[in-house]
Amino acid sequence: MPSTGSSGFSSVKSSGISPFLPVTSTASLPATLFHFFVFLIRLPFLTGYALLYFFLLHHLRFLPLILHKLFLWSLLAIPGIWWADLQLDGVTRGSLHRQPRSRMPHAGTVIAANFTSPIDAIYLAAVFDPVFVLCHPHSRKVRRVGLLTAVLAALSTNPQLLTVEEWEQQYAGELTTLRALLTAHPGRIIACFPESGTTNGKGILPLSPCLLATTPETAIFPVSLRYAPADVTTPVPGWKTSLAFCWRLLGKPTHTVRVRIAEAVFNTSAAVNGVASEREATRRLVETGSTRGDDVPTPEEQAFLDKVADALARLGRVKRVGLTLREKKAFVAAWNKRR
Repeated sequence: MPSTGSSGFSSVKSSGISPFLPVTSTASLPATLFHFFVFLIRLPFLTGYALLYFFLLHHLRFLPLILHKLFLWSLLAIPGIWWADLQLDGVTRGSLHRQPRSRMPHAGTVIAANFTSPIDAIYLAAVFDPVFVLCHPHSRKVRRVGLLTAVLAALSTNPQLLTVEEWEQQYAGELTTLRALLTAHPGRIIACFPESGTTNGKGILPLSPCLLATTPETAIFPVSLRYAPADVTTPVPGWKTSLAFCWRLLGKPTHTVRVRIAEAVFNTSAAVNGVASEREATRRLVETGSTRGDDVPTPEEQAFLDKVADALARLGRVKRVGLTLREKKAFVAAWNKRR
């Protein structure tokens, strides 16, 4: 598994990092019985409250924003997500309240978060109330979705495993760009998961070129979310993963979220005229199965994507890997066959 650093791809053939391997945990028989008891108590409460929120409360947009955030924090509290450790990169603990507004994601900016769990979208919605989009690993376009779709995307088979043409054809009426969304919603934050597919949080995948559709003035905030215990991550899609996620989420007494926000990164490559090399363009076209080259990043654009990926890796204390969703598709097929 090739790994990457700030200078690009490493020549090392294997990094020892398995970003698609499910995280498991073991427990003694008494602990398992206790977890089962807690699971049975929480399951009806979470199911009922989730149905109430997503099918009723979420659509009552006339209610104050603070009330919607309270609803989401209540949803997080039921499975025991009581507390989140939020820090800004380079800011000492305890001085968060003294930081300027521009140091945090705010209206007119983009959140580029790592993608590991259905909890990601709920937490971001509870704190920032963003507009969510889903990305394709090889397209500059994004698909705007609601909160529920963003949550389910961490559990379902990734449509991003399609080629660019197949993806854009399937969601033709729903695709747009980050720049267009920022123009249409100047008072909102846009949240995307540029890895395009979920991992177990142990590595950062190559990022989607969708971030390149921003202007040089748009602040992009890399945001890292990590969980303890880490077994609530869902790197392998499918109904078995969904059941295992529910068991681990509801059975454990508490869960914590470690959130780190880097300084804003700006797409200066948008002001540079460049052309991807013919060799690089050919490689990307073969990789994506596409028949066009307009989504292939130029060297300046790739350097910008590397900068965002490096920030995510530093915040999460992990490494970047060269594995793509093509490798994930092969891994999931082998994993399901073995299981």
